[in-house]
Amino acid sequence: MRWARFEQNGTPAYGVVEGDEIIPVRGSPFDLWERTATRLQLADVKLLVPVVPPTFYAAGLNYAEHVREAAEKLGLKVSLPANADAGYRANNALVAHNENIVIPKDAGKQVQYEGELVAVIGRQCKHLTRDNALSAVLGYTIGNDVSERDWQKSDRTLWRAKNTDTFKPMGPWIETNVKLEGLVTKVRLNGVEQIAFATNHMVFGVVDFLVAMTRYLTLYPGDVLWMGTEGATANMKHGDVCEIEISGIGTLRNPVIRES
Repeated sequence: MRWARFEQNGTPAYGVVEGDEIIPVRGSPFDLWERTATRLQLADVKLLVPVVPPTFYAAGLNYAEHVREAAEKLGLKVSLPANADAGYRANNALVAHNENIVIPKDAGKQVQYEGELVAVIGRQCKHLTRDNALSAVLGYTIGNDVSERDWQKSDRTLWRAKNTDTFKPMGPWIETNVKLEGLVTKVRLNGVEQIAFATNHMVFGVVDFLVAMTRYLTLYPGDVLWMGTEGATANMKHGDVCEIEISGIGTLRNPVIRES
């Protein structure tokens, strides 16, 4: 099932996407819900971020080649993470499919995309095991972890580098029918493919993170966990369009503009 959050009469609502149509529902995928008799053309509605998370978690460096690339840029020794360590991001940075990534006018030139799988939690949970961890996941969406690399080097907490307004596009919807083993992530800049990689080829997978996190943290419906990216990333500039596609889920598309 494919869940979208969209604007209906000026109010956020959930709907089920079927082909080119969206069927509004009463309720939400995190609670009781029922279909309405209305059918809308998907192209005619404004999509919103598929969920506003109670807590926004991020896996960070979680793909081997990306760890190597990051270490080389910073002149550091390559060291793969030893544990599934989760960090945090800020909701103010979230924007939806087709909304602009806005680069601040004082940002440097190294503002780069990071295409990521996003796990969306469907129920309250703690002390998950490897056997039941995925049962806590409602489904998956797509994230673009936009990063300003100069600020990333200087900001002790990455507060600007990762959390500037509009730096976290997420969407276009939540797909519940996903087999992690078969996914492929592709990033395109102005229609030109920059990288393609096996989405599930992570240092630590979704199960690893959920088990480790819920040993200490309670996860709640709507929490999200961004799973990291692979390989080298390229600069984005004013006028670009960045697309993150994950097979079986969809494509997250965002124009890029720079403040004047």
